Amino acid sequence: MVGIVLVSHSKKLADGVRELASQMATDAPIAVAGGTEDGRIGTDINKIINAIKKVYSEDGVIVIFDIGSSYMNSDMAIENLPTAMQNKVEIIDTAFVEGAVAASIQCSMNKNIKEVKDALKSMCLNKVQ
Repeated sequence: MVGIVLVSHSKKLADGVRELASQMATDAPIAVAGGTEDGRIGTDINKIINAIKKVYSEDGVIVIFDIGSSYMNSDMAIENLPTAMQNKVEIIDTAFVEGAVAASIQCSMNKNIKEVKDALKSMCLNKVQ
């Protein structure tokens, strides 16, 4: 099953979105990387790497981010993974809350990464790249 990583500047926001998405799709593997290691607002590459590893499988992982540097740090985190893992992790540009819920439902239905992205595009949640 494709795993989901939620990257947010706020630990509380990331935890809340995970709680909502998990209620909609209890089977979906969702990890969060919210806030910095010392509890401040921001993002942390090591937290993102650990979150990816927590939900990683051969089916891959999608990363959904909130704003600004969370995308940049997610990209850098992926670059620091082993090459074999890098090829199975994708950042998806979608609405943070709605995208996470929709993605979790798709993942719980054992959709692959391409199918998850296509579902998000068809829902017009945001421009998915």
